[in-house]
Amino acid sequence: MENSYKVGVVGYGWAATAHIDAINATDQGEVIAVVSSRALDPAELEKTHGTKIAVFSTLEAMLADGGVDAVSVTSYPSRHRAEVEKVAAAGKHVIIEKPLGLTLEDCTAMREAVSAAGVKSCVCFELRFISQFSTTMELIGNGMLGDIHYGEVDYYHGVGPWYGQYRWNTTKAEGGSSLLSAGCHAMDALLLCMGGEIEEVTSYATQSKNPIFQKYEYPTTTATILKFADGRIAKCASVIDCMQPYYFHTHLVGSEGSLLDNKLYSTKLGLRDKKWADLPVALADSGDVHDHPYQAQFQAFFDAIDRDEDMPLTSLNDAYRTFEAVFAADKSVEEGRAVKISELR
Repeated sequence: MENSYKVGVVGYGWAATAHIDAINATDQGEVIAVVSSRALDPAELEKTHGTKIAVFSTLEAMLADGGVDAVSVTSYPSRHRAEVEKVAAAGKHVIIEKPLGLTLEDCTAMREAVSAAGVKSCVCFELRFISQFSTTMELIGNGMLGDIHYGEVDYYHGVGPWYGQYRWNTTKAEGGSSLLSAGCHAMDALLLCMGGEIEEVTSYATQSKNPIFQKYEYPTTTATILKFADGRIAKCASVIDCMQPYYFHTHLVGSEGSLLDNKLYSTKLGLRDKKWADLPVALADSGDVHDHPYQAQFQAFFDAIDRDEDMPLTSLNDAYRTFEAVFAADKSVEEGRAVKISELR
């Protein structure tokens, strides 16, 4: 182990518990502090997570203590900008749970703060580190699909009262939109696979009539069509009002083959029986944060800090592109028209 990194966590909710265990499981990271408005018991935290964790009531107090090298921000989305700016100004590396922010202005401010401070950043688009998408990118890089001209990645996950985040996710002030609160994972995976620059998006929205989802202050199902600068097209649906098991639908179509979730068809394999070949990968098939590949992502983050390099795949600069597309889609829904990405710049 080249270095060790003492980490503080802001917020102690569902995501935070997964962050703590994943950070502690890396070669270099150890969570030593938590910021919470609740009166947490340090002894109970140590029993739960296996490390001594000091409890602070404010971020300012934790930063003033001087014991942390990095901070993981898992608080309500509306607080991210102010907290990330404080963390960056204190010279600490930062991990940010999604959504990055609730407005593009907030995301821009965070990116500028991190850049000005010269600290490293990691945004929790952890699905880029699951074997489904690492394998998919290898297949694309090896030409198994040829030139991809169409892709779709869709997020199906009924976020009802059986999930803790439902309490705040239903509000416009914290959830923001279907894409922001959850479907951004699908948009991010789609942009990872497609590459290239988006020119324009058009998005439509609707909502389930089930009483459970009437509490939402925004449309819970959206479908977004993306047009790329080179003429390719793609689609991303975010459906958080579905009554079905979690499903992260992925379909890529290229000149030499197609990929459907964990199935591949490619002319490069000489397949003539028109059957899919099954890929032995772990699918993105759960909404439980404890099933997410945080450990692989955080390991890559600490390794990058060791090398004094930016986080691969999910730095704040990488994530910004995804949220730019999300905010363009939300603007399209609100204004009932196609929105060019250039309008947001």
